[in-house]
Amino acid sequence: MDLQASNSKQRICFCLKVKPERLAEYTQRHREVWPEMLEALRRAGWENYSLFLREDGLLIGYFETADFAGALAAMAASEVNRRWQQEMAPFFDGDPSLLPDQQIRPIPEIFHLP
Repeated sequence: MDLQASNSKQRICFCLKVKPERLAEYTQRHREVWPEMLEALRRAGWENYSLFLREDGLLIGYFETADFAGALAAMAASEVNRRWQQEMAPFFDGDPSLLPDQQIRPIPEIFHLP
């Protein structure tokens, strides 16, 4: 059973790993997200976007969208997103050849209480 098929919006959850020594600065940067970045996310179809950060650096992201592949592609084509991702890349553990948003792998949803 595809839990997301019953809803016109896809619920996307993903994990990334923030370097523990960069947690405070990463948190501060997200208190000051550029207005043009916020607008680009909205235009690309990212809705109800939230980030949760654990003290060991585990970052959980969640958003809703009508088209996950399209939402990623729209952001990838955005100049402001390229600048933001380049600035954020040093905060993350992971593959240094990929920008943070290129490392998003959705976690399969197994339960949803509407």
